[in-house]
Amino acid sequence: MNPSRLFILRPVATILLMVGVLISGIFAYKFLSTSALPQVDYPTIQVTTLYPGASPDVMASSVTSPLERQLGQMAGLSQMSSTSASGASIITLKFSLDLSLDVAEQEVQAAINAANNLLPDNLPNPPTYKKVNPADSAVVTLAASSSTLPLTEVQDLVNTRVALKLSQISGVGMVTLAGGHQPAIRVQMNPQALAAHHLTLEAVNTLIGNSNVNGSKGGFDGKYHSVTIDANDQLRTADAYGNLILTYENGAALRLKDIAHIEQGPENSFQSAWANNQPAIVISVQRQPGANVIQVVDNIKAQLPALQAALPDGVKMTILSDRTQTIRASISDVQFELMLSIALVVMVTFLFLRNVAATLIPSVAVPLSLIGTFGVMYLAGFSLNNLSLMALTIATGFVIDDAIVVVENISRRLEQGESPMEAALKGSQQIGFTIISLTFSLIAVLIPLLFMGDVVGRLFREFAITLAVAILVSMLVSLTLTPMLCAYLLRHIPPEQQSTFSRKGGELFDALVRGYDRLLTVVLNHQKLTLLVALATFGLTALLYMMVPKGFFPTQDTGLIQGITVASQDVSFKAMATRQQALSALILKNPAVESVSSTIGIDGTNTSLNSGRLQINLKPFGSRDVKADEVIKQLQQATADVPGIRLYLQPAQDLTVNDQVSPSQYQFTLDDADSENLVSGSSKMVAALQQRPEFNGVVSNLQDQGRVSYVELNRDKAARFGITASDVDTALYNAFGQRLVSTIFTQSNQYRVVLEVAPAYQQGPASFDDVYLQPSSGSSSSSSTSTASSTASSSTSTSSSTSTSSSASDSDTASSGMVKLTAIATIHQRTGSLMHMRLNQFPAVMISFNLNPGYSLEDGQRAIADVRQQLHLPESTTLRYQGETSAFQSATGNTLWLILAALITMYVVLGILYESFIHPVTILSTLPSAAVGALLTLLLAGTEFSLIALIGVILLIGIVKKNAIMMIDFALEAEHKQHLSPRDAIHQACLLRFRPILMTTMAALLGALPLMLASGSGAELRQPLGLVIVGGLIVSQVLTLFSTPVIYLLFDGLAQRGNAWVKRRQQQARSGQ
Repeated sequence: MNPSRLFILRPVATILLMVGVLISGIFAYKFLSTSALPQVDYPTIQVTTLYPGASPDVMASSVTSPLERQLGQMAGLSQMSSTSASGASIITLKFSLDLSLDVAEQEVQAAINAANNLLPDNLPNPPTYKKVNPADSAVVTLAASSSTLPLTEVQDLVNTRVALKLSQISGVGMVTLAGGHQPAIRVQMNPQALAAHHLTLEAVNTLIGNSNVNGSKGGFDGKYHSVTIDANDQLRTADAYGNLILTYENGAALRLKDIAHIEQGPENSFQSAWANNQPAIVISVQRQPGANVIQVVDNIKAQLPALQAALPDGVKMTILSDRTQTIRASISDVQFELMLSIALVVMVTFLFLRNVAATLIPSVAVPLSLIGTFGVMYLAGFSLNNLSLMALTIATGFVIDDAIVVVENISRRLEQGESPMEAALKGSQQIGFTIISLTFSLIAVLIPLLFMGDVVGRLFREFAITLAVAILVSMLVSLTLTPMLCAYLLRHIPPEQQSTFSRKGGELFDALVRGYDRLLTVVLNHQKLTLLVALATFGLTALLYMMVPKGFFPTQDTGLIQGITVASQDVSFKAMATRQQALSALILKNPAVESVSSTIGIDGTNTSLNSGRLQINLKPFGSRDVKADEVIKQLQQATADVPGIRLYLQPAQDLTVNDQVSPSQYQFTLDDADSENLVSGSSKMVAALQQRPEFNGVVSNLQDQGRVSYVELNRDKAARFGITASDVDTALYNAFGQRLVSTIFTQSNQYRVVLEVAPAYQQGPASFDDVYLQPSSGSSSSSSTSTASSTASSSTSTSSSTSTSSSASDSDTASSGMVKLTAIATIHQRTGSLMHMRLNQFPAVMISFNLNPGYSLEDGQRAIADVRQQLHLPESTTLRYQGETSAFQSATGNTLWLILAALITMYVVLGILYESFIHPVTILSTLPSAAVGALLTLLLAGTEFSLIALIGVILLIGIVKKNAIMMIDFALEAEHKQHLSPRDAIHQACLLRFRPILMTTMAALLGALPLMLASGSGAELRQPLGLVIVGGLIVSQVLTLFSTPVIYLLFDGLAQRGNAWVKRRQQQARSGQ
């Protein structure tokens, strides 16, 4: 049966069919989206709750814990981590890959609603959630600043006119305004003056709440007209609040402004942001998990002119960083490498065939197969990304293979004197089964990739399907269009009519064949030695696999560096701001740095006052001479001398497997129900890892050395004054918590009124002396406390005491009857936690680390296991790798199984095709030589055996077996039709197939060569694949040309002896009957 016969005899139908494939592929290409990598993000949602003034302990117990109890019951939740810091609770929820993000969102909303009745009553805002991965760097960072307007007004404009519009863009997960300059009215009280007038901060709170209202007031509906009722019930300016009357004394009004400073300022005075070291509002836009980065950024940029036009002339909005610049450059580089691969493959075909028509025919198969693949990519919802384009680049060497084999076979028959039509019909029939064998055995190798689990499987599924489709399309083209074109375009040119180039090339190739013939004869005469060499490759493969360093995913230079700064745990906000700006100034001096955005303060992303964030945008590749990792080294050296602060840097990556932000690149957590075990164990672990040569930048997020002023209330004393713990909490919150006591409603936004004591009374623990409480009117000591000296006025008026039991308290009470906090409480200075982390509702500590040059992630994990064993951590303490480290552990555990699955799949397919148990083993015996070449190349290049290299090894399994397939096909045919001996048959097959074997190997090698030599954006991703394929093909080509015939003869001899034994047993059985 000849599947090509119909297409050869009907050229018009064949051409029109291929034109249809071409047109559909071109149209599909126009609609394909562009991205850095396939969409493999875990569904991730972040729940944020802000409670200004609350300590980490209060946040953990009263906010985080109730939410975790409800959120932890959701189906499909794979991990829940939380951090509770001063005034902020952040819970990150990571769901399984098979759960839709929209379904997860509904579950999260239901869980938050269920927890609402357990949250504090005075929580200013309910918990909010965003569909965003906190570890994913912003796709676009903007800076808004003005030389004429205050930052509070700039933030208000950005909040009302820009942020909302950006949030509405499809694919945007979260828009964050860093800088903390949301406008507010700040009421800063003088506590001493307040106490002198018989008043407390709670009285001010009540006054403001009652004076600023915005309720419904009804209306009139008369006989002829309806009237709406409105009133001046809302106060909107600082002056209006200053004129509020607290009380009357001796007929004179005591207004708020008499004992307070009232101003319009930021809602949170402990947040700041800078763009290029200038105060600014930094707008960070993060995408939703799964959203296409380039589409999101294109949509944002399309909106920017309108958004800028909506702002006043004095407000300037600039782009600080754009993640898509390097992605677009990377895609452009891969497209160039694809074109270069096509050109190289066509060139090598011409060098071997030395005939324009013979070169043109297989060359047509390359663009046709690749363009035809675009149609299937579009239907499957794939994008043009680094991996799919790498698959197409590699495919250039594969798709031309089938066409080369067909053309070479038909050309050989033409040279033997057959007519073009006869040669096309007979040649395509002879080679048809070989083409099908080559194609399906190569696709079989890719099947295990489709069943890889977790994020790795999602990542490479698109790669495998794209490559498989390209190979299938090339098979169809090679069995239809290629033989048809051969029948009508190929002609045999007699030697005397050939060009000098063609004759010389033919002579050179004939000399190569003669040389190969002589060497093959020698090898076949020394088969045992050859078998020993073949066996040695098995051992060498295992040795090299153990020697080569292993990693997860190549670290890319995306032009963006993320930084985390850490200062001492008791640093003040002002000191932190000074140190952060000092770092930014030094960073901006680096010639490779384009811009820097910097933020400090507790918000939805930063969890403590002693840490800050930096985003460093590097200049384009053409404008800098150094890679991101070298820039990081330079910046760390330049900033090492800045006192009181440490800078941790890591390059932002297109593949974000982490779901938590950490100072260093790799993470693991320790969790334990016993917090004491956790604190001691994590401290020992960090200290031990810092001594190991594998690591640098080892740091934990354990922050338990912050300064805490502990108020120990004497409840007996407090009860004498009728004062409760609730009164104490309220007084402290009013004084030091930036308490939001009222809301100003406008048509465009809502603004808060903030109550606190004046900054002069917030400088340290001594300020507790200025906190006064109001005794209840029915307390037993109310008469005696009215006679005590007034600390607020420093006067000493006294009178007799009616109770000796109260004399100890008399000196600590005011003449106005107010009670000092220090009269009923003792203040202790101690250390405490700045932040609590929990993992799946258990206390946890995250430890992050970087690897020193020369050490792989595998070395790092081995060292961590050694340290853990040496420390004898309690059994209750669980070590869990996070993010990239966890994915690597999962991937390395499956690597050998994946390769084994590929081998078994190929064996099964080849066994079915050849109806033999023996021949597939012969074909697969060529693989160790390819593995030796691949691993040796990685070692020499100093490149890790990463997931990209693993894909290269799996592809090699599919590529190198074609040499054996072509040899064995022709050897079997010679044995059956020409009745040659196995040795003569395989010898003849090797010589006949030498040219197509050499051509197809060179085509595959040159198809991968541009990837190996890649430079520019994204080169780190492509080089391992090119190195593995080029190195593996070179070594396997040299070895398999000689080892395959020997192994064929070995197994053929075993098969013959086996058949003879079976026949003897059958004869013995018959004779016995």
